Amino acid sequence: MISFFCGERIVTACRAGFFLAFLAMAACGAAAARPQETAVPKITFEVFWEPATPQSYKISVDPSGNAHYESHTPSRPPEGRMSTASDPDDFEMQFAFSPAARDQVFQLARELSYFNGDWDYKKHSIASTGKKTLSYTDGDKQFRTTYNFSDNKSMQKLTSIFQGISLTIEHGRRLQFLLRFDKLGLDAELKGMEDMAKNGDLYELQLIEATLKKIAADSRVLHMARERAGRLLAGAEKN
Repeated sequence: MISFFCGERIVTACRAGFFLAFLAMAACGAAAARPQETAVPKITFEVFWEPATPQSYKISVDPSGNAHYESHTPSRPPEGRMSTASDPDDFEMQFAFSPAARDQVFQLARELSYFNGDWDYKKHSIASTGKKTLSYTDGDKQFRTTYNFSDNKSMQKLTSIFQGISLTIEHGRRLQFLLRFDKLGLDAELKGMEDMAKNGDLYELQLIEATLKKIAADSRVLHMARERAGRLLAGAEKN
C-alpha cells in the first residue's frame, strides 16, 4: 500500500513536470512568433556653453517628427530670468517638427554617416561657441560626434537648424514673460526677432504661433509691437 501511494505521487509529479515543460515551450514559441520590437531612430542635438542663456539645451527628434526640447540655466543672474529668483530656470516641452525640417534633418544625418566620424575643426584654434554633440540611435547604430565648430557644410546646416529651433522656443518664452509682466518691452524683443528672422536665424516659427497671435490681438500692447508680431506670424504661417 505504501509503495503504491509513493508510486502514484511520482506519476503525478511527472505529469506536472511534463505540463510545465509544455507551457514553457509554448511560451517560447509564442515569443518567437511575435515580431521583434525595433528601436525608433532618434537624432539628438545637445549644447553646453556656460556664458550663454540657456547654458545647456537638448533637442531630440524621431522620423515622425515627434520631438522633445529641454533647456537649463543653473547659474543665471537675477536680471533677465524667466522664472522667479527662487525657482530653477529650467524648461521642457514636447513639439512636432514641420515635415520639411524633419526630412532635412534626417537627410543631413545620412550625409554625415549618422555622425560616425569627427567633424570638429582642428586646423587652428578658434573661439569657443559651446560644446555641441550630435547623436544618432536606432536598432543597429549608435553614433555620436562632439565639436565646437565644423567647416563641413552639412554639419553647419544641421547645427543652424537645431540652434534656430532653440532660439525660436526661447524667444517665445521671453515673449510670454514680457506679455505678462512688461508689455512695453515687447517691441524691442520683437524687433530683434524680426532681424533674426530676416537673417535666417529662427527656425520653426510656427512653434510660437499662439503667442504671436495673442500679442497681435492685444489692444494693450503698443501698435508697433503688434505689427511686428503680425509680420512674424505671417512668416510662421508660411512654414
